Amino acid sequence: MNVLIVEDDVSVARFLRQAISEAGYNPITASDGEAALGLVQMLSFSLILLDIMIPRVDGMEVCRRIRDDNNHTPILMITARDGLEDKVEGLNAGADDYLVKPFQLSELLARVRALIRRSSVPLAPLQIGDLSLDPKTRRAMRAGKSISLSSTEYALLELLMRSAGRIVPRAMILEHVWQYDFEGNDNVLDVYISYLRGKIDKGHATPLIHTVRGIGFRIGLEKSI
Repeated sequence: MNVLIVEDDVSVARFLRQAISEAGYNPITASDGEAALGLVQMLSFSLILLDIMIPRVDGMEVCRRIRDDNNHTPILMITARDGLEDKVEGLNAGADDYLVKPFQLSELLARVRALIRRSSVPLAPLQIGDLSLDPKTRRAMRAGKSISLSSTEYALLELLMRSAGRIVPRAMILEHVWQYDFEGNDNVLDVYISYLRGKIDKGHATPLIHTVRGIGFRIGLEKSI
């Protein structure tokens, strides 16, 4: 389960990331509102931890835009602003809960679990052309034939399919699939893309996995860029 952490304070973001990871979820971070909105459009999240005082687009506006897009992902606002009017504004903007800093880790995790539990719904199968992926069974098929995937290959394919038709940057793939900010040689990504191509595209007239040179990768029926 992906949890988006929107927090511009590096130490707080690191604390939240570690807490969410140790609780068994996959944390993905954004340091400003614009980056957060981009991630929400590209990935599926079980929960969003959203600070109000963030740069570029503040948390209240981020929350409103997410709801305006008919996105019902649970949002837990985390902020130092503890006034009643602030809480009311946050809830009216579409937040599901509101937690004031400083807070106890146990309370944070209890609220996280409660929000995710209330919103949990079966994930629909993903389909692109004759390629399908069922998140419930983690089973991939193309042209009616089952495809065996490792856990890393599955995570990579699911990310690409949830972003079907859109370019997914290399850095985002590395952080989402390998769950760390990658520095240095990122050939591991090219290796796994090659593995996927061998299983998804080999033997088929229409390739689905495309390289966008210098940027990242995209999955879809369109031709390579």
